[in-house]
Amino acid sequence: MPVTDDPGYVEHLATNRYFDRTFDCDAVKVLPGEYFVTTSDILLVTVLGSCVTACIRDREKGLGGMNHFMLPETNEGSGMLSTSARYGAYAMEVLLNHLLKLGARRSSLEAKVFGGGKVLASLTQAQVGEKNAQFVLDYLDTERIPIVAQDLLDIYPRKVYFFPASGRVMMKKLVRVKNDTLVAREREYEARLRRDNVQGDVELFG
Repeated sequence: MPVTDDPGYVEHLATNRYFDRTFDCDAVKVLPGEYFVTTSDILLVTVLGSCVTACIRDREKGLGGMNHFMLPETNEGSGMLSTSARYGAYAMEVLLNHLLKLGARRSSLEAKVFGGGKVLASLTQAQVGEKNAQFVLDYLDTERIPIVAQDLLDIYPRKVYFFPASGRVMMKKLVRVKNDTLVAREREYEARLRRDNVQGDVELFG
């Protein structure tokens, strides 16, 4: 279900739950344009191409969440006030707002960020991966949320496993895997972003 009624924003709460036999635990798969937060000891999983993910947790309370987003292409100039950046800010704000609502404290938040690879040919020329990676670094710096781990850019897709309760992250670069599903998902997500016109102001955390 969409978090907001504004058609310009497409961030959704992930609903794809399953039991992960590798780690013997309940898990949630976070797809492009989705996020998930939890106070339970479960696993959050996503696969990234040009998109980025921010894994954010309260290191004292052990609650956390993950998003998966891409900046829509825009002809506007770069910077935190562009239409593209407003969408990215919204994707981050949705995750942060939900964490704070569950009782997280801003002073205890930490982040681990991944993605921004040169995976889709249609996005490589526009340097979408690089823009996504730089945006998430700039946003977290502005919000004074420390980044304790990162793996950005490169040319490979990544599979990220995040355990919010402990803060543990496992990341696998899919060097030899031809992931047609990933490409299809990111192309569909890119097309959706092109259709949606991000409107309105986004209030950033001070």
